[in-house]
Amino acid sequence: MVVAGPGFGGGGGMPNMKSFPVHFFTGPWLMVFGSLLIMSAAGATYMFSLYSGDIKSSLGYDQTTLNLLSFFKDLGTNVGVLSGLIAEVTPPWFVLSVGAVLNFFGYFMIWLAVTKKIARPQVWHMCLYICIGANSQSFANTGSLVTCVKNFPESRGVVLGILKGYVGLSGAIITQLYHAFYGDDSKSLILLIGWLPAVISLFFVRTIRIMKVAHQANELKVFFKFLYISLGLASFLMIIIIVEKKFVFTRPEYGGSAAMVLFLLFLPLGVVIMEEYKLWEAKRRALNDPSPLKIVTEKPITEQSKENTDEVPSSSNILADTESSNDQANVSCWKTAFKTPDRGEDYTILQALFSLDMLVLFLATTCGVGGTLTAIDNLGQIGTSLGYPKRSISTFVSLVSIWNYLGRVTAGFVSEIVLTRYKFPRPLMLTLIMLFSCVGHLLIAFGVPGGLYVASVIIGFCFGAQWPLLFAIISEIFGLKYYSTLYNFGSVASPIGSYILNVKVAGNLYDKEAKKQMAALGLVRKAGQDLDCNGVQCFKLSFIIITAATLFGTLVSFILAVRTRKFYKSDIYKKFREEVKAAEAEMTAAGDAIGLPQVKAAGNGISHRDGKAAGNGVGEEAKTG
Repeated sequence: MVVAGPGFGGGGGMPNMKSFPVHFFTGPWLMVFGSLLIMSAAGATYMFSLYSGDIKSSLGYDQTTLNLLSFFKDLGTNVGVLSGLIAEVTPPWFVLSVGAVLNFFGYFMIWLAVTKKIARPQVWHMCLYICIGANSQSFANTGSLVTCVKNFPESRGVVLGILKGYVGLSGAIITQLYHAFYGDDSKSLILLIGWLPAVISLFFVRTIRIMKVAHQANELKVFFKFLYISLGLASFLMIIIIVEKKFVFTRPEYGGSAAMVLFLLFLPLGVVIMEEYKLWEAKRRALNDPSPLKIVTEKPITEQSKENTDEVPSSSNILADTESSNDQANVSCWKTAFKTPDRGEDYTILQALFSLDMLVLFLATTCGVGGTLTAIDNLGQIGTSLGYPKRSISTFVSLVSIWNYLGRVTAGFVSEIVLTRYKFPRPLMLTLIMLFSCVGHLLIAFGVPGGLYVASVIIGFCFGAQWPLLFAIISEIFGLKYYSTLYNFGSVASPIGSYILNVKVAGNLYDKEAKKQMAALGLVRKAGQDLDCNGVQCFKLSFIIITAATLFGTLVSFILAVRTRKFYKSDIYKKFREEVKAAEAEMTAAGDAIGLPQVKAAGNGISHRDGKAAGNGVGEEAKTG
């Protein structure tokens, strides 16, 4: 049998060889590259503090109203259950297309309102517009990120880390493009984040799709190449932010920095071309070799039979499993909702939602992500109240964006490595990240001089690190069968935490202090006038409360780590390796049936059962007869 590529897009042993351009445009790595670009423009919601001032001044909002708008932004961003349910019954291209339409409509309407091209909308109109625009991010995540996780299940931590990392970088990326396109016109930023993500998603709608997967020997190495390029992009953005803080840039200079950003964004395409060519060349050699190829190493029939029995399910077992599945399908999902399977098996949606593990994880995330998101959404007002200049506030947003990226890739890659090598559970890493975020909250609470720069770094890192850990934990404990829906349900914790801590705590306490300051000056607020507060007291009590809530979330997260410690000590990826072995055995049987030569290769993306790399498209133990 010929194993054609890594099992993507083509059947093993097909006699008709695709041309390289066709292979390239239908290959797995171009799908990953498309996902990277979609994610690099999908984090516009983290830039709210850059244009929130325009909304506040143009429409005459107080801080509570602005935070209400921010809550609906977070609600739209994270309540992606609808996109998850749609993804269960439609292909990724449809999900991405819907997201593109929602993105453009929502932000375009906000831009029309802020620039006064339409009549001043009511508050609920603005809440609806920003919710619709922000909800497009969940469609982008479901359409591309969830698809990548399903295509690379044994590298899910790495996939989540790198893709979520690009989401974290997107704020700094779009900031550079915005300055190059529109200068310092922050109202035009709203228009940019309306059309740019929509165009990118529509361009890749036919590239992002579910593919049949066999694990590649060099899979992790390729993702590390993407990581190194993204680190170069993050480093350049960090340097350019520092330079922009020291010097005033002109439009042409912003254009130069934006051109470099675009170059680094498209650099992974070179990796994609090389990897796809290796896969295509391996297929071509295997198919064009006229010599019948056989594996030299043979085992005694008894040993072989025993191995096959262990590795490939027998027909009786398959029949039993099928009957069992049919029985379960006939039982109402409500009757099985509280009969949870073992961790790591495929939970139904209701089994996952009603499980104690999901409840604990949801509560911890509500406290942890809700606190860091409140800080990020209020960075503009925090900086203004503490007397930082407007240029510094732009720096804070970029710092959060870059360290958001570093948190995501660090959590994704490091958690995968320590889990594989040392069985270090991801929930315990989530606990440590939440504990670290308390330092950033306290720096804001007590208004340490210059502390907002450090707080931006810590909060950006911790906010980013929590997401890949959350989504990896959900996929590991509850399985991948309904991951599109469960992934989006996990995100719902964010707007709940944001509403409690941002709107009810931070917004109300800020307005209360602002009114107190106005009363002390003998001023009375006029209708439609925005409400501003100055000094450390504006956010002090808010962030002390947020720190306490985060500490509570840390304790809850530690409970989950204790509950799942035995599960993470086991081989959690064994199930996927067994599925690959069964698929290989099935393809071998098919290859024998049509009389094709047998090739066993690795090291170039061809699946190899023993995990050994040959590097030439043919296994080390294969000889020509």
